[in-house]
Amino acid sequence: MTEQKKTHSRRTFLRNSLGAAAAFTIIPRHVLGRGYLAPSDQLTKGVIGTGSMGKQHFPYAGTRVVAICDVDSRHLQEAKQMLGNDVKTFDDYRELIQLPEVDIVHIATPPHWHGIMAEEAARAGKDIWCEKPMTRTIGEGKRVMEAVQQYGRIFRLNTWFRFEDNFYGLNTPVKPIKKLVNSGLLGWPLTVTLGPQTGFDWKFNWIGKTNLPAVPVPAELNYDRWLGPAPCKPYNPHRVHQTFRGYWDYDGGGLGDMGQHYLDPVQYLLGKDNTSPVSVEIDAPLQHPDAVGAWKRITYTYKDGCRIILDGEGKDQKAAFIEGPAGKLYPGFRSDIPDLEKVLATYPEPQPQVTNFTEAVLQRKKFALNEENGHRSCTLVNMAKIALQVGRSLEFDPEKQLFLYDDGANRLIDPPTRNSWK
Repeated sequence: MTEQKKTHSRRTFLRNSLGAAAAFTIIPRHVLGRGYLAPSDQLTKGVIGTGSMGKQHFPYAGTRVVAICDVDSRHLQEAKQMLGNDVKTFDDYRELIQLPEVDIVHIATPPHWHGIMAEEAARAGKDIWCEKPMTRTIGEGKRVMEAVQQYGRIFRLNTWFRFEDNFYGLNTPVKPIKKLVNSGLLGWPLTVTLGPQTGFDWKFNWIGKTNLPAVPVPAELNYDRWLGPAPCKPYNPHRVHQTFRGYWDYDGGGLGDMGQHYLDPVQYLLGKDNTSPVSVEIDAPLQHPDAVGAWKRITYTYKDGCRIILDGEGKDQKAAFIEGPAGKLYPGFRSDIPDLEKVLATYPEPQPQVTNFTEAVLQRKKFALNEENGHRSCTLVNMAKIALQVGRSLEFDPEKQLFLYDDGANRLIDPPTRNSWK
């Protein structure tokens, strides 16, 4: 047996053994430390996309990077210098995905690549760490979810506010807010407002430019491969790297950039991880077919009457973050409920979540933000993007994941890709 196959077999044995061993022996965490792995048993990562986000996540406890891929040779060489000469480099992600020594594929590309890469990584037997938004379209999200489950993979979507860090203007982690919602003290249904007045910046600087002039492609960039499944359009530097978010073909402006960061915790707070709204209403100027523009207001409504309002203008300066018929919660965890923190202390804590990706992979446990709830929170983003693109409010079937009575909107659920990337 080759050394490479021995290493792969050892990792497989280690993973399979952990579940059985746990049934017989519980080792105190203080003995091994959180997420402890011997250096020889570290999980290995292959990172696709070595721009700022890819580089930022090279280090993660219990893992090490063994391969990287980028279609920009300058980015690739800069990343190689950071990691050392032992790391393998590729300009075609398919070669990296097939490496037997890679356990985890980290996808840090623009969103128009996320769906295809995640689906192929799952089929190749890799666990997946994917940057947000999870996918550019609703159809891609469904296929990623199906592939991850069909091939028994562990999936992490990299937006973490549902389980750690202060949630923007709320000045508190999501956990005590979830406890408040679960308590019923606010009543039901609830309305959540995300806007400048509640601490959320929709980044309307991420808008596209119209009538971009064609310019020569720089020598270091394989632009055709960067485009991949996206329509073939003349190169302009504003389409790629840091400013790609301003174009519908690759993302969705500030909504695509920040939407899942903001909306995923709200979906969790409202207990909507297994469903979607029944409508999305928009107040926005007509959008350009290529370049993303600004919007004024987007409102989602669920079947039970819960609403999420995306306030692009910060119009209602007195809006609460969460408002129910019995109370309100404002930024800074301020409420009109007297002695809120003392009252909440008498209520049970939210259910624990698996938030260490290394442990999730080794123990084959679903990560806190996974292919299922991640697809649903990304669908919130993609529903609004479609409404903006078609220029009208829409009704939605959460079970079939289709818009009602609107063929034009449904065509954007799974738009065609370039023939070579079907």
